[in-house]
Amino acid sequence: MLLTDTRCAQLGAKILRQHAMAVDDVHATDIRQTIDIMQQIMMDTHGVGIAAPQVNVSKRIIIVASRPTKRYPYAPLMAPTVMINPSFQVLSDTKEKGWEGCLSIPAIRALVPRYQAITTQYTDLQGILRTLNLDGFVARIFQHECDHLDGKLFLDRVEDNGDIISESEYYKLTAKLSAG
Repeated sequence: MLLTDTRCAQLGAKILRQHAMAVDDVHATDIRQTIDIMQQIMMDTHGVGIAAPQVNVSKRIIIVASRPTKRYPYAPLMAPTVMINPSFQVLSDTKEKGWEGCLSIPAIRALVPRYQAITTQYTDLQGILRTLNLDGFVARIFQHECDHLDGKLFLDRVEDNGDIISESEYYKLTAKLSAG
């Protein structure tokens, strides 16, 4: 299983630290091509989300696609959802630490605090403004991907460097937890 993709911008790439620009025309050819590339990379890498800056395009586009994978075996199932110009509001100030990884930072995992319940707004592929309430793991994915649009990476949110581990150690940890 491929867990990273050479087409993804990697830690240190300047585009990952830039504030992405809003999409003006959801039907524009370049926007549709970017979304196609994002979908292909996300599926090829078994990711649960991706943002346009990760494919070297500074536009405010994310895809959230929660599903159980080797990396996230207990993820809930959600159809891949393209979200253009996304934003969110916090429904509860409650944050919870959870494990995150990133296609742009391969082989590293960290415990990251995120809001547990949010309401999102985004434009869909037809140009319709949508509102969606998210919680738990799916809210975590959304916030992680939105951070990419603002030039932030999940490592920027880590509260304690002791919460950063290698992916191989993460798999050992999850194997212990699964065993009981």
